[in-house]
Amino acid sequence: MTLDRYLRMIAGFFVLISLALGAWVNPNWFYFTAFVGLNLFQSAFTNWCPMMTILRKLGVRSCEHEAAR
Repeated sequence: MTLDRYLRMIAGFFVLISLALGAWVNPNWFYFTAFVGLNLFQSAFTNWCPMMTILRKLGVRSCEHEAAR
């Protein structure tokens, strides 16, 4: 898998888990859901998020269209 797919998979996982935790454990988990959403929103404009840095350090390969830049 590529960096882009890992990023979307991890973000979706975080959103689903934090929604479940917010519904069944403590509503304060919804703040984490909001954090993930805001991070995705800002990454649309800046093309950067902390998870991308982590995944690159772990050796995940970039998408082909990103490598051409």
